[in-house]
Amino acid sequence: MFRLWVKLIDDNHLIKDIVVCDDTADSRTHKVMNSIEKACYEMDLSKPIWLKPIVRDFQIHAKCRFTKDAFIEEVPFDYMEIQVLEEDY
Repeated sequence: MFRLWVKLIDDNHLIKDIVVCDDTADSRTHKVMNSIEKACYEMDLSKPIWLKPIVRDFQIHAKCRFTKDAFIEEVPFDYMEIQVLEEDY
């Protein structure tokens, strides 16, 4: 089971969060992308852009932040943080 925690943070406060589960046989990359797409759909957000520093942080820590710069439209929060909670190997 793959689980991804998506949090919206504004002014150092958690304003919304969701945990997305994926038990498909897809690759880790596909699971991450599909989970982010599901979370953004549920939270009525556009999908963020993966900038190089974000990709590097996620590869190292399995956790990263998407600031307002990573979204095309204006968002009502300071950043969106994603974190892998559980991963099958």
